[in-house]
Amino acid sequence: MFVCSCFGVTEEQVKKHAEAGACTPRQIASACKAGTDCGGCVRRIQALLGRGACPRREMVDRGGSALAELPDAA
Repeated sequence: MFVCSCFGVTEEQVKKHAEAGACTPRQIASACKAGTDCGGCVRRIQALLGRGACPRREMVDRGGSALAELPDAA
């Protein structure tokens, strides 16, 4: 299913980018341009990330620190 029709980005692609570490809509946009044209898909991307597409987000939800895993988080 397409998440971003402007750039032809699928839900599966967003999930793969999230698994690779993109945990915010801005990081997804940097990885595949989704959300950078009309912006209509940003809420859908947020929903995907909020439902466990991002392993780091799951860790934060369980009480861990995602920043500890990010290189140069400062």
